[in-house]
Amino acid sequence: MSAMMKSAVCSKAAVRVAQPTASSMMVWQPMNNKQFETFSYLPPLTDNEISRQVDYLVNNGYIPCLEFADEKQAYVSSESCIRFGSQAANYYDNRYWTMWKLPMFGCTDPSAVLREISSCNRAFPKAYVRLTAFDNQRQVQIASFLVQRPAGATDYCPVEKRSVV
Repeated sequence: MSAMMKSAVCSKAAVRVAQPTASSMMVWQPMNNKQFETFSYLPPLTDNEISRQVDYLVNNGYIPCLEFADEKQAYVSSESCIRFGSQAANYYDNRYWTMWKLPMFGCTDPSAVLREISSCNRAFPKAYVRLTAFDNQRQVQIASFLVQRPAGATDYCPVEKRSVV
């Protein structure tokens, strides 16, 4: 019986998959192409898309939290900081942003999150603002994405210009 099963498995033709060609691969544009966490590979989210993400996070019981940072502190870097020898290896400044109020523990209303996003954006129009979400069961951050990029930001590369070929 096992011989019959073996022959049945071997008799199936292998599915052919198109192999990528060198011309279909992209070369990353390293200049003026900084990205932020989740969704950075997409164009900036619209208000409607942000609203849908907030709905998903709140409806799944995740804890939303807003953070903001000045353009100079928004990216992880090791510039302009003092290091104390080998004990500071692999340490980067700017990975933590300033929190807008406290995390929204127990939030069940997505519109409350959207109001806080709007308030933070009005209070800090020249800052990057990101929404993070935490899972209090697993004790982990499960999402983080920009909800505002400063109007004058020059560090963003449109999707169609992210590859040099």
